[in-house]
Amino acid sequence: MTRPEERSAAAEAPLLRRIEGFHQDEENHWVARLDCGHTRHVRHDPPFSVRPWVLTAEGRNERLGLELACSKCLTGDPPPQET
Repeated sequence: MTRPEERSAAAEAPLLRRIEGFHQDEENHWVARLDCGHTRHVRHDPPFSVRPWVLTAEGRNERLGLELACSKCLTGDPPPQET
């Protein structure tokens, strides 16, 4: 049986998903496509988000396969349906 403190810690733990690719949204911000089917913005917006690697194809390619936390998986949102 899981203790309450273990449940709350698990609920707050990030669900890590691998980066499968990148695309730009309608505002030209970079978005990572995750292996769960969700997406996550990966902006370079200093001083709030410092990710200069996202500005080059080489930098993005080097991050393929790395893991990012997926807040949509954490909240139970289903991945978008492909059309």
